[in-house]
Amino acid sequence: MVMEIVCPAGTPAALRAAVKAGAHTVYCGFNNETNARNFPGLNFDREEMIEGVAFAKAHGSKVLVAINTFPRAGAEHIWHEAVADAQAAGAHAVILADVGLLAYAAKNHPNLRLHLSVQAAAANADVINMYARDFGVKRVVLPRVLSVPEIAAINAETEVETEVFVFGGLCVMAEGRCSLSSYATGLSPNMNGVCSPASHVEYEDDGETLDARLGGYTIHRVGKDEGAPYPTLCKGCFKAGEATGHLFEDPVSLNAEQLIPQLEKAGVTALKIEGRQRSRSYVAQVVRNFRRAVDALDAGQPMPEGFLASLSEGQATTTGAYKKTWR
Repeated sequence: MVMEIVCPAGTPAALRAAVKAGAHTVYCGFNNETNARNFPGLNFDREEMIEGVAFAKAHGSKVLVAINTFPRAGAEHIWHEAVADAQAAGAHAVILADVGLLAYAAKNHPNLRLHLSVQAAAANADVINMYARDFGVKRVVLPRVLSVPEIAAINAETEVETEVFVFGGLCVMAEGRCSLSSYATGLSPNMNGVCSPASHVEYEDDGETLDARLGGYTIHRVGKDEGAPYPTLCKGCFKAGEATGHLFEDPVSLNAEQLIPQLEKAGVTALKIEGRQRSRSYVAQVVRNFRRAVDALDAGQPMPEGFLASLSEGQATTTGAYKKTWR
């Protein structure tokens, strides 16, 4: 069976581009706080979601709706309405993280397929099986801190489908539990949807050096002829003993294209691409290339090599925790 390609869509145009490029599945969210990528100019209103799901289905693709933030106390109805609206739109599944919302959906929408968001940071078979037993979860999006052997071990002990990130932004923390960015900005990544909100980013150029800051903290300092990466804490420069540098991870993108055969052998069901804030052109290129790769693998043909390097952050990539070179 060909591994499923799960593609991001931050806009209706990106959804159509992904479907036309060959995405098996597209994930997107409503334009409110139920969505962890609730940025101005992105996401779907209710009518756009209905139209997007219909377009995808007409072309043989599925749509997953991310309702992956944690409900505010006293405002749970906003998240409950999102679950109901996703089902009414005909979504194949909803992607949830909050235990209370999972319980609500399982009780009130028993025919709606439930996926567990990476924001839940479910990283072992015991907890995954608990989500399946107690809430009927059919698929879990694994956090980006697991190696391929660890993923294989999980799949050997659970019948829940696993979905893993293979391209795009890389988080080296257990998603949904990063305290670094919360400390620096006062905003929660799993409530406000981003670890480095643009409203807290600033650059200062003194003519000789350029500082990139997040929440008042200097994350990068580069020379006047060097490029300053976007200030993300886990990809920032730190001083530890005599060493100064990118101690967690370099400011680069995840690209696990060459690990696709290993992930297939590990029992992975779906390959997830990050980037709901990216353009429809980017989405189409990434999907087209990943579709070519999984189709070649399924046909027993050699996979193309280096087909996504030009689309990566800084045109540099890492396999992150899959090979654990940084641990």
